[in-house]
Amino acid sequence: MGRNLQSGEKLRPVDLARRHGLSTQAVRNYEDAGILPAADRSATGYRVYTPLHERALGAFLALVPGHSHRTATAVMQAVNRCDLDEAFRLIDGSHAQLLDDRRTLQAVERALRGLSPRTGPALGPPRSGRTFIGPLAAELGVRAATLRKWEQAGLVRPRRDPVTGYRVYDEADVRDARLVQQLRRGGYPLEQIAPLITQVRTAGGLEPLERALRDWHGRLSARGRAMLAGAAELEAYLRARGRVLP
Repeated sequence: MGRNLQSGEKLRPVDLARRHGLSTQAVRNYEDAGILPAADRSATGYRVYTPLHERALGAFLALVPGHSHRTATAVMQAVNRCDLDEAFRLIDGSHAQLLDDRRTLQAVERALRGLSPRTGPALGPPRSGRTFIGPLAAELGVRAATLRKWEQAGLVRPRRDPVTGYRVYDEADVRDARLVQQLRRGGYPLEQIAPLITQVRTAGGLEPLERALRDWHGRLSARGRAMLAGAAELEAYLRARGRVLP
């Protein structure tokens, strides 16, 4: 945190708030939520915080960028009730999700490696013939309603069987659906995926896709670094707790 914290220092809510750019109400809310350990009260009933509370607040704020507000809250709650196994389980889950997101990005990059003006991206083994919405949904691990939503957004364009009226997905439709699935797993909203799918269809160049992949790489790297920063602050808080608590 870059400051020397005196163990006997007494802090008001406004002191913690100012040091971290928060409102005093936010500090009180964090205590009420179990993110900060319970504060002592003065003779007049005011909260009295200590450097331990500042360490807790610093740890929480450092955990949020890498783990999300919800997970950071759960981690701090677990630490403050002395359930370190649960805190570490939650942290492990975030790291596992980051690894899964990296693998998803690698899968998208492999999928796009075969892009050419004639064939489009090689998203999986060649497919001949046609398929229908149920089998395709099962193959992708999504609901049929999801495929219909992608169709409404213009991301997949199956034709209709003239006799039955059923949706029929050809090889290009399956390619597009697989690409949408991968980009959705990467956190891209449908409105950002649409121009990428258009680019793939026209095969007029890879620039939009390359920019998206660079941005994706950057966001994953930022999360990884944020997790490191959060781990350092959490370790400092755990050490401080060990000195203060029995």
